[in-house]
Amino acid sequence: MSDPGQSQPQSDDQTHFGFKTVGKQQKATMVAEVFHSVAAKYDVMNDLMSMGIHRLWKRFTIDCSGVRPGQKVLDLAGGTGDLAAKFSRLVGKDGQVVLADINNAMLRVGRDKLRDKGILGNVDYVQANAECLPFPDNHFDLITIAFGLRNVTDKDAALASMLRVLKPGGRLLVLEFSKPEFDALSKVYDLYSFHLLPKMGKLVANDSESYQYLAESIRMHPDQETLKAMMENAGFEQVTYHNMTGGIVALHRGFKF
Repeated sequence: MSDPGQSQPQSDDQTHFGFKTVGKQQKATMVAEVFHSVAAKYDVMNDLMSMGIHRLWKRFTIDCSGVRPGQKVLDLAGGTGDLAAKFSRLVGKDGQVVLADINNAMLRVGRDKLRDKGILGNVDYVQANAECLPFPDNHFDLITIAFGLRNVTDKDAALASMLRVLKPGGRLLVLEFSKPEFDALSKVYDLYSFHLLPKMGKLVANDSESYQYLAESIRMHPDQETLKAMMENAGFEQVTYHNMTGGIVALHRGFKF
């Protein structure tokens, strides 16, 4: 399928919601509705959509985090808390993990999931907008945002906000769907995304439209080199990325010095 979506919004007040052009204020509400709808089935659908491979992507992210006991970690757009649970164990009782998400329904699912696992004491839950993070300057040793940046309206503002709250020497890890490296893979991925994924969403979560948006939002997200340049423009240094599963997913890493 061709990429219809690299056209730019017609004005500064407009942005993309999947392949649609909408007002910036409208997008925040529409994204919120998507995640309110899918929150209860989010983990089940992640396993089905990725055939469990999302666990390997997240494990690699953890391995690249360099997190040590006593450090402060922000798991931004943390959803149901897969990364936060791992970081809680790595930072230990003297460390702190903040699981932050703009969507209250997702935040509740993540909080309940971690508490059911007995993860208490060093994890805080904050409803926050990535574009204007409510944390002090130079506060976190690590920030992760996994499968959340593509839903942010103003990605440049979000990257600048992340840089501000990151300590000097700290790192940002952005795990996100990206551009497949091979044409053959891209064609198969399009077929899966636009035909099978919405049907799966309808069957499991009774919601095909949210998963249609998911497929579209992935196509609208900046590719690997574009996101690398955006991170550098925001002030991150030594920015690199690592493709996984043929570039379907990429992990970007940048440092604040």
